[in-house]
Amino acid sequence: MDFTFTAEQELLRDTVTEFLAARYHLENSRAAARVGAGWQPDLWRGLADEVGILGAALPESAGGIDGGPVETMIIAEALGGALVLEPYVDTVVVGGGLLRRATGKRAEDLLSGIVAGEVITGFAALEPQSGYDYTKVATTAEKDGEDWILTGVKTVVTSAPLATHLLVSAAVDGEIALFAVDYDPANPPAGITAHNYRTIDERQAADLTFEQLRLPADALLLAQAGGAIAATVDEAIAAVCAEAVGAMRKVLADTVEYAKQRQQFGVPIASFQALQHRMVDMLLELEQAVAATYLITLKLDAPAPERARAASAAKATIGRAARRIGQESVQLHGAMGMTEELAIGHFFKRLTAVQYEFGTTDQHIARYAALTRP
Repeated sequence: MDFTFTAEQELLRDTVTEFLAARYHLENSRAAARVGAGWQPDLWRGLADEVGILGAALPESAGGIDGGPVETMIIAEALGGALVLEPYVDTVVVGGGLLRRATGKRAEDLLSGIVAGEVITGFAALEPQSGYDYTKVATTAEKDGEDWILTGVKTVVTSAPLATHLLVSAAVDGEIALFAVDYDPANPPAGITAHNYRTIDERQAADLTFEQLRLPADALLLAQAGGAIAATVDEAIAAVCAEAVGAMRKVLADTVEYAKQRQQFGVPIASFQALQHRMVDMLLELEQAVAATYLITLKLDAPAPERARAASAAKATIGRAARRIGQESVQLHGAMGMTEELAIGHFFKRLTAVQYEFGTTDQHIARYAALTRP
């Protein structure tokens, strides 16, 4: 597959990589996740104002650059290589994807806010009984005069503890609708109960209960949102795959470098043929993951069945590669691989979590099989 970046795309990649190398430090990000705000707002402002990547793939009408899936892939891979915690996928890919498919001034204003770095979104879609099926929506929204009354429970709403707005799916007259909810994590509005927590990979999430939450008429962004949600989730899968590729590149590079330095019997362990074979296997898994990520990136504008097939193939491939590369890297580092001192342990947690974002490996294998049946 010939996948040559344009000069502008190469510049974008180099700019983001250099910015993160100079400004993003793993120790600071993990400290912020555990004892601070859960993220680094100043870095997010830098991504918006200094680098301008929050609008790279969003419409010019919202202040963006009107790029596309390739730009998103480049940015996500760079963020994955630096193990960035800030909510790029949740806000720019998922939030931006839903809002650019919505209509009305409310959606336009929120989209512009994302580009400016002022709006952070959390996508409240999964429910206790839904698994990873976004079409199973028990949360309801009912008309009350000009307002809407929202009732239901949403689980694992990533980035909700950081969010300024929630994008909530709810059933309305047998259809899946999408609503925007103004949100203050420090003081949730009456009608919302939040249980906040950190995930295994140090990200912020919450379980949310909506109890007769009253929303204004313009909170309704899409009355028939099923297709928009499906397309946006596949875009998010592509971005998470790219992020995982960036993380796996870093993990493999660190493992090879460690093997060159670590000595046993007076020689580097990289000279042992058995370990060389294991590192070559890691490289093969990485190259397959890269190819699968390129495929879904190129298929995001394809018809829905073809796009969904590519998304599931990529997610299953990434899940297998993340598991293999993560486990091998820890084993080749020995006991040090699981310590807080080395970056490898943090990357291992992220690669483990990636296997479950937007559907597990097994679920995507099953979806791919269902989509390829005659």
